[in-house]
Amino acid sequence: MDYGGKRTGIATTDPLQIIASPLITVQTEDLMDFLTSYIAKEEVSELVVGQPTRHDGSFSGIEKYVLEFIEKFKAAHPTIPVHRINEMYSSKDAMQALIASGVKKKGRRDKKLLDSTAATLLLQEFLYDK
Repeated sequence: MDYGGKRTGIATTDPLQIIASPLITVQTEDLMDFLTSYIAKEEVSELVVGQPTRHDGSFSGIEKYVLEFIEKFKAAHPTIPVHRINEMYSSKDAMQALIASGVKKKGRRDKKLLDSTAATLLLQEFLYDK
């Protein structure tokens, strides 16, 4: 997940955990409801959440909201482990991926597409390092 103040991009992977793919971008206020519904329908073994890190190694202001969300998630889904991954440059890298894949400028303005692409890159990095 690429957690944001307004929107959260979500990615998923195949059962063998080889390839990450964008799933959806949801309004952050609806995130817990979406995940609870999704987990009821799909097998979810782990959750990967981006950790917003600055150049100096400190965390950005949204980290406190990410931590609050993680605590709520763990309370609701205690059997699903939560992992963190550094998300520095995730939006920039997502934009570059969209450009490289041929998405036109008008399509790249879609913040939902950018957020789900960033989540996909985070998940793919997690899978690669696993």
